[in-house]
Parts: sequence; C-alpha cells; structure tokens
Amino acid sequence: MGNEKCCVVQCERNLDQEYWDAQYKANVTGWDLGKIAPPIKTIIDNLKDKNCRILIPGCGNSYEAEYLIESGFTNITVLDIAPTLVQNLTEKFAGNTNIKIILCDFFTHQGVYDLIIEQTFFCALPPRMRQKYVWKMHQLLADSGKIAGVLFQKQFEVNPPFGGSKEEYIALFQKAFTIVKMELCENSIPPRANSEVVIEFKKNPDVAVNLYTFEGITCSGCMENVSDKLAQINGVMNVSISTDFSKVLIVSTEEIDLTALQFAVSYDEKYKIKKATVTN
Repeated sequence: MGNEKCCVVQCERNLDQEYWDAQYKANVTGWDLGKIAPPIKTIIDNLKDKNCRILIPGCGNSYEAEYLIESGFTNITVLDIAPTLVQNLTEKFAGNTNIKIILCDFFTHQGVYDLIIEQTFFCALPPRMRQKYVWKMHQLLADSGKIAGVLFQKQFEVNPPFGGSKEEYIALFQKAFTIVKMELCENSIPPRANSEVVIEFKKNPDVAVNLYTFEGITCSGCMENVSDKLAQINGVMNVSISTDFSKVLIVSTEEIDLTALQFAVSYDEKYKIKKATVTN
C-alpha cells in the first residue's frame, strides 16, 4: 500500500463495528482508491451472466457495485458493519432495485450467492478469523459458486491491513475450494504493484466444511500435534488452526462425529473441542 494511511485508530483496538464506523465518520479511509480497483474491473468485465447473485462483503464505498450496475448486473448485495457508511450507500443508491445494501456482521449474514467479490475484506480481518472466513464463504456460496478478487502477497508493519502469502492461502483454502487461479496481479495500482495476487476459488460442494472452538493449545508445537492427530482421522482432508489456537477448520468427506474429534485429542486432558457457532 506504499504510504497509504489506513486507520485513524491504532490496531490494538478491537476491529469491531465501533472501530470501522470511526474510520468513516473521520473520513480516514486510506484503503479507498476513489474508484474501482483495476483487477476487480477485469474480473467483472469477464463475467457473462448479468443476473448472477453477487455479494460484496466489507463493501466500503462500493465502487465495484457502481461498476456492476453500470455494466448491467441486476442482483447485487453489498454489506458492511459500519452504520455511517451504510447510511451513505443507502442514500447513494436510493431507488435502484438492482442492489441490496445491508448493515450487518458478515459472519451472521444468510444468503446464497454465485459470486463473492473479495476486495480488501479478507485483509481487514484479524488473521485469527481466517478459518472462520473460509467456513462462512463456503456456506454462502451456491454449489458452483466462486470467490474472485485480490489478496495481498506481502506483510505489513502496521495493521490493518493484514497481509499473507500464496502458501498460506493454499493451506487455508485447499479442499474446501478448488484454486482455479492465484497469480501475481498484473494491473494493480502503482502503490500495490507486485504485492497482490488475483484469485478465483471455486467452492467444492462435495465436502463438509466445519468450524470448531478449541481449548488447551498453548504453543505452535501443540498446534502441530493437534493438527496431525485430527488429520489422521478417516475422511479428514484438511485441518487449519487459527493463529490464536482457538478455532479449528476441518474439511472432510462428510462431517466427523464430535466424539471422534474429541477422542483424537484426548491424549491431553486439557484439550476440548466443540462445534462453533456464528457468535463464537
């Protein structure tokens, strides 16, 4: 992002509704380009079905939605957690029946979409929430649905945004999604040149993707042991544990019985695994 200033409040604060609303109230939105990002424009230009169900989570000022409407798309949903922003968007798109504007937490949203556009939403979430992001994306997409957009291929000294790498993204999304495309973006804006990957992830509808809360892990070594134990369960295809050790994402051929998961980690009595909900 070069010298772009992203936040009016330091990243030690909770990145909650109050935090994000403060950015829009103060009009300190350094991530905002003032126009649609070129890679997203390219993605939209290559879409064929003007009636496909499109979601843009963490939508910001919604230049992508504007361009979609201008391009003839008819079924667009944008959502954000910041009330000030959503009020502005409601006024901006007043009377337009091709777009729905929703104020809500992405993780509580319900719906079915053919395409979810990823544009500076993933990178705004604390890394500990990435397993939950994959879980929710898989829920919201239709069986043939896709995530398309850009992710950062770099780390940042000041957060948000939070960076990452192709290797991390593959480990996180594999098996739940087919990675159709993940390559260095060729038309990023200059401050983001060589630091973005353009992605297309297609939902794998033939697997179970479940999120669990976990208690007892205290270090990366413990995390690796737990991950290995869970991965050995028949039918488990991928295991990903959050950076704070509190969430476990499991992709499997079918949902694994909770008693089998608990038994796999019962070698340490402090380990407890439970099914996660949208609120935990």
